[in-house]
Amino acid sequence: MRTFDLTPLYRSTVGFDRLFSLLDNFGGLDSAAPTYPPYNIERTGENAYRISVAVAGFTDKDINIEVKENTLTIRGSKEATEKREDSEVLYQGIAARAFERRFQLADHVVVKGASLENGLLHVDLVREIPEAMKPRQIPIGNGKAKVIDATAQKAA
Repeated sequence: MRTFDLTPLYRSTVGFDRLFSLLDNFGGLDSAAPTYPPYNIERTGENAYRISVAVAGFTDKDINIEVKENTLTIRGSKEATEKREDSEVLYQGIAARAFERRFQLADHVVVKGASLENGLLHVDLVREIPEAMKPRQIPIGNGKAKVIDATAQKAA
């Protein structure tokens, strides 16, 4: 496997630390990567997304969802249940172990809500672009400059 040294890029760029950290972490695609619980990421609209996590056996009280610094963290932990004396488990195939899943969110992506139904946790996300960053049309004047911003008019 090849490794790439990104040190020269760190020296010549400003504000791309998160991108380079993601690239550094991306190189570690090994079998030790967590696979539990399984999940889907789907696009439900132009700026809407949904993360579905299979959390069979967990209730809403067992799951914690947190968003901090563009990272969505979903944690689940079940309290130990008391074993009944009159039964014993012959085979345990339903996983009830604690888990933690992290998702990196792009800028301006916010969590709109979460729901738990039929063993699936659905987290709805929306990308809300601020008005100042949306494209806008600039009118073209007839030989006369039109003032678009009031601060530009005061400076002139």
